[in-house]
Amino acid sequence: MKKDKVLLLIVCQFFILAGIFLIDTSVNGPAKEQAIGVLFTLLILITVMLIGMRIRTFLQLKQINKAIKRAVQGNLKTRLWTNPDHTLDDIIFSINELIEEAEEIQIQSLQSQQAREKILSGISHDLRTPLTSIIGYIDALKDGIAASETEKQAYLDIISRKSSRLKHLVDELFHMAKIDADEIHLEEEQLDFAEITRESLIAFLPDLKQEAIALHTTIPEKTCFIQADRLSLTRVIGNLLKNALYYGKEGKVLGVELTESANEYQLLIWDQGPGISDQDMPYVFDKMYRVDQSRNQWNKGSGLGLAIAKALVEKQHGKIWVESNPWTRTTFGFSLPKYDEKNLFKKQLRNH
Repeated sequence: MKKDKVLLLIVCQFFILAGIFLIDTSVNGPAKEQAIGVLFTLLILITVMLIGMRIRTFLQLKQINKAIKRAVQGNLKTRLWTNPDHTLDDIIFSINELIEEAEEIQIQSLQSQQAREKILSGISHDLRTPLTSIIGYIDALKDGIAASETEKQAYLDIISRKSSRLKHLVDELFHMAKIDADEIHLEEEQLDFAEITRESLIAFLPDLKQEAIALHTTIPEKTCFIQADRLSLTRVIGNLLKNALYYGKEGKVLGVELTESANEYQLLIWDQGPGISDQDMPYVFDKMYRVDQSRNQWNKGSGLGLAIAKALVEKQHGKIWVESNPWTRTTFGFSLPKYDEKNLFKKQLRNH
């Protein structure tokens, strides 16, 4: 603990005054005047020191007050400096920490605002594009532009496809909003990771056949029990398969591998497409981020699939990652803990 210099000097004053009183009452002769003179000189010096310290403290408090006002007005680059006597160091350090925290909060707020604006811009574009197209085809049908039944059916097929994609985008937005609001209730249970992976793959077989994409799978025949929510797990696998199919179809190969470690299972979904550049790699799991921002094609998905996958995996105590070597292998992988009946029982008790 630092010594309080002011208190020490005041104590010295007290002892000096006591010394002067004792000398004045008990000592006689020339020594008395000399001793009292010395003590009075010390008393004056200490008083001057106290006045100087008081002035320095007053000026420093004034400086602190100005700095706090600048910070309140929005200048969060403000920092306070300590002075040689270190009297107010603890207060200055605390104020600097508060200003730094406020600056970090301000930066995070600006980043969140920019992210929201970017998401809203992307959503408005993605909603407007198919809606405009749907309205155009409907108006064409109303105006009788489609002369033959074949043309009418073609227009209706286009409207149906774009409506389905629009519904998919709205569903993704709704699901992402529920995740952000922490309104997703996960029912973790014992699941066979291998079986759910096979079930998820079946839904994509027609698309793989249509695109002439070869499927390479390495899925164990044995049961691979994990702790997870069935609907969320199915959604994660589906989103990663869609991503690989959309962006990696030029490689004409889609791989699915389920591997095991001591405490978890890992599902790897890979392709041999154009891959992901180093500059895009840190952002692939961000909301509304697409690797090919210049084209921003509607058929490339909602831009929310990977963000949803990441959020759902992390909510189930797992990890998700991406590795890319263009035209050789781009892998999206995630891991989930193995089934542990004791841990699952404890979590269920906490939830209830």
